[in-house]
Formats: sequence, structure tokens, C-alpha cells
Amino acid sequence: MKKVILLLAVLFSLTTHAQTLKDKLKRKADSLEKVAKDKANAAISGTTAPALTNEEVIKGLREALTVGTNNSSGLASKVDGFYKNPKIFIPWPEEAKDMKVKLTKMGMTKKITEFETSLNRAAEEAALKAAPVFIDAITNMSLSDGFAILKGVDTAATNYLRKTTYNPLKEKFMPVVKEAVAKVKVTSYWQPLATAYNKLPGVKKQNPNLDEYVTNKAINGLMLLIADEEIKIRKDPMARVTDLLKKVFGNP
Repeated sequence: MKKVILLLAVLFSLTTHAQTLKDKLKRKADSLEKVAKDKANAAISGTTAPALTNEEVIKGLREALTVGTNNSSGLASKVDGFYKNPKIFIPWPEEAKDMKVKLTKMGMTKKITEFETSLNRAAEEAALKAAPVFIDAITNMSLSDGFAILKGVDTAATNYLRKTTYNPLKEKFMPVVKEAVAKVKVTSYWQPLATAYNKLPGVKKQNPNLDEYVTNKAINGLMLLIADEEIKIRKDPMARVTDLLKKVFGNP
């Protein structure tokens, strides 16, 4: 009798286990079927993110940099766009820092401030005409693996732009800066400072290339602003103002 009871218990256990396994397999099958149906419905309704090609990614990256350039140029070209933005403010030339110290001791702080203001006004003036020069560099930027940049750091496209186009960009932007430097009369603010300093005994005469200095600082400042715009496009769907940007940067 005991053997019969034991046998029945074993059979009951096996039956229960088999039913549980059957239920699990059914739930798994139902789940897979639902996923397949959802994918099929999404494809039909067009809600599935379309596959990206490398060419589309490259176009999207260029478009992001173009949008960033236009926005950045607009911000930087406003009055105080450089001067009151600590991130891109152009300071007294580092190579002439000893000169600034001595002139400050001579009570020429006001003239120093006027000169620094003129440097930033020149950059703001140059920024008015910066966009076409930067966009030309973006358009001609050599780019083969768009996915590497798309999946890179939040400023990968701007970093690549700086790395691959800085020298030709500087060459084309220099005339714009020279014109701006002349327009806001940067040299006229520099000359009295240099004249006063050069009269001091034993000092090394200072004559920094102001066109070169403002050009480098203006480019670097605009690059920083473009990088900020790239971050916005990557992180904020509202900043993706074209269908291409939505497609390229909206994909997970």
C-alpha cells in the first residue's frame, strides 16, 4: 500500500512539474509572438526608427555643425557677445602680461580696460561674418566614418571640425578679423599703452600681432559655442530643428 501511495505521489509531482513547464513555455511563446506582432505593426505604421546609412549620418553631423555655427555666430556677434561671456572673453595678451602689471601700477587701468574691450568688440564684429567661413569649412570637411563621431563624446563633431579644419579656417577667417580690428580701432587703444610702456627703462618692447591674437581667440570662442550647440542637439529633441537632425540624433 505504501508503495502505491509513493508511486501516486511521484506521478502527481511529475504531472504538476510538466504542467508548470508547459505553462512557462506557453507564456514565453505568447511573449515572443507579441513582440513579433508589435514590430510588424510598428513597421506598418512607420513608427520604427529607420535604419541609418553612413552617408545620412555624415550629412546629419554637418547639418548639426551648421545649425550650431549659425546659432553661435548670432550669439557671439551681439554687443558683449564676447566681452560679457566669461567662457569666450578675450583677455590681455598673455605674452605681454608683465606690461599689463607695470601699466596698472602706473594708473592706466582705464586704458587697459578700453583696450581689452576693443579686442572683444573686434571678435564680436568678426562673428557677424563668421558663419559662411565656418560653414564652408564644415562643407569641405573630410569625413569617412560618421558613426564613429555620432557615437562619440557629446562634442565629437566639433572636436573633429577643430582638428581637421583649424588652419584653413584660420587662413580664411583672418581677413574678416583684420577688417573688424580696423573697424573698432583696436590699434588706437593699444598704441598709447605701448608708447607709455616702451618709455620705461630696461623693458623689452612689446608689439604682439593683434590680428593673429584676435583671430585665434575668436575661432576658439566660436568653437566653444558650437560645441555647446552640438551638446544641445544631442541631448534635447527640441534643438533638432530639421527632419535630418531628428532622424540622425533621435536614433538610440
